[in-house]
Amino acid sequence: MTAFLQRVRDQRPAGSEAVSDFASLYRWSVERPEAFWPEVWEFCGVVAQERAGQKPWDQVVEGLDRMAPPDPALGPRWFPGARLNFAENLVRHADDRPAIIFWNEQGRQRELSFRLLAASVAAVAGSLHDHGIQPGDRVAGFMPNIPETVVAMLATASLGAIWSSCSPDFGANGVFDRFGQIRPRVLFCADGYRYAGKRIDSLARVREVRERIPEIERVVVVPYLRERPELGGIPGAVHWGEWVEPRTTGQSAAYRRFPFDHPLYIMYSSGTTGLPKCMVHGAGGTLIQHLKELVLHTDLTREDRIFYFTTCGWMMWNWLVSSLAVGSTVLLFDGAPMAPPTALWDMLERERVTVFGTSAKYIALAEKEGLRPGSTHDLAALRTILSTGSPLAPSAFDFVYRDVKPDVHLASISGGTDIVSCFALGNPIAPVWPGELQTRGLGMAVEIYDERGQPVRERDGELVCTRPFPSMPVAFWNDPDGAKYRSAYFEHYAGVWRHGDWARLTGHDGLVITGRSDATLNPGGVRIGTAEIYRQVELLPEVIESLVVGQDWDDDVRIVLFVRLRQGLHLNEALRERIRLRIREHASPHHVPRRIVQVADIPRTISGKITELAVREVIHGRPVSNAEALANPAALDLFRGIEELKR
Repeated sequence: MTAFLQRVRDQRPAGSEAVSDFASLYRWSVERPEAFWPEVWEFCGVVAQERAGQKPWDQVVEGLDRMAPPDPALGPRWFPGARLNFAENLVRHADDRPAIIFWNEQGRQRELSFRLLAASVAAVAGSLHDHGIQPGDRVAGFMPNIPETVVAMLATASLGAIWSSCSPDFGANGVFDRFGQIRPRVLFCADGYRYAGKRIDSLARVREVRERIPEIERVVVVPYLRERPELGGIPGAVHWGEWVEPRTTGQSAAYRRFPFDHPLYIMYSSGTTGLPKCMVHGAGGTLIQHLKELVLHTDLTREDRIFYFTTCGWMMWNWLVSSLAVGSTVLLFDGAPMAPPTALWDMLERERVTVFGTSAKYIALAEKEGLRPGSTHDLAALRTILSTGSPLAPSAFDFVYRDVKPDVHLASISGGTDIVSCFALGNPIAPVWPGELQTRGLGMAVEIYDERGQPVRERDGELVCTRPFPSMPVAFWNDPDGAKYRSAYFEHYAGVWRHGDWARLTGHDGLVITGRSDATLNPGGVRIGTAEIYRQVELLPEVIESLVVGQDWDDDVRIVLFVRLRQGLHLNEALRERIRLRIREHASPHHVPRRIVQVADIPRTISGKITELAVREVIHGRPVSNAEALANPAALDLFRGIEELKR
């Protein structure tokens, strides 16, 4: 960050005359994005097609005044004329340094050098090319967090195809809700995954997904739990080794370069109000945003070893893998973070990890387990701890500085799948204040709006972004007129991105995020949509209807499910267990409610929609401002003072 600040002073790009410290650097970055982003490009060394005597782009940005156009194709365009390849940027360090180190619950498993990673990517890309995969085709991964997942993604990106992934703990319905919309031609999967000492088979769900999506022509199975898994009953299935191995010898890649906004990823909303929305992210916007966040806000270098505890279905996986573009070593972990409780700290010590990313929930669990990593482990190499997924409580800051390391940089960060990056980040040259996210990201015009749409400070309000930025989705899938895109972000405030977080700007120019301003659930930092739970619960014959909310509990959020049963039925432990099992098997373990409560009625609006937000306010003892909009407002009284929610 200091070096970049000095570069801006020395280069004196447009409007930067007053840049003298981080605060003025931030102001310049949002006021003059056409000057700021090229400085990031050059400072971070983006690899792109060169043009003799010219910049790699025609201009930096078109349409800065078109934040939310009627048609996404008419919206802001960054670096038109530039051509690059995302995978080329990530595998360009083709030497013998470790690129990926893989651990699971059994300990260290494998290491891939940058040279071997590049060869593996080229081999898989060759197989995809031979299958006929073209730019814009979809390739999906239903994979654990193993090296083959990274290789498959980079191979897909190298061809200009679009990568999309789901975590293997999703049920078949959850996978179909996502991949069924984008219809991939190739599906990568493993035969299973490990979690908390259990070996969990994936192939039965893969078989069901393949049957429901006939457009999947090839299923490539990675042998993870077994040396040679049985593939019977999965049309088009082939073992990874048979599909890839013949191409590995002497293989090299020739990277075709694509426009800056060429699609790279399809990622998914939480499915709060129906099927998950499919957000298409561009290669260039993802790359330059991640490099800014990794190099400047995280101070990542080639000498670093970075780890983030994540699955392949969370955007932090995509963020972590972009560290390869810096030349850093990326550590992957498949399994439960607390099996045993010291599992991650053992890995950090042995691998000399310098940047450790996790969730607020994990830090809280570590404290409750009585862990004292600073006393039990050699963490001399550890420089930075990142936390995201949910707000990090002030007591967690105390725990880290007391029991982990007194001079570590603890950065609570926040953003979303919607932008595949962050609105708020760490700042390596600024103080850390307990309970606060240190700073708004450079180039991100983040404000807090009150109910009138006016910017406020030191007051809670809606987190918004008032100017375009490169990692906005280039489109939503199956949204030709942009209606879903506009509805997701721009209906509340005209021409302003409303993110759905409730937050405030502090006197230190940091951020405090107090929760979601919509009905999305966020237990343990895992973003969950209520519709995904409803779809499973209401398939049970005993349940007439249900309502799910998040309850603030123990510095986190727990899922509470209310059910209205058929007349004469009573909720007992056997039915509760059936509900939990249904959700666990067909959605994911993260979706399972901590409390299930029977109610006689569920409040609805006059138009017939259930009112999650009103119930959430009632169970927290807060007033409901829109009770007059309910068709049956008396039903809210059923949710007041429920004893089961007090423990």
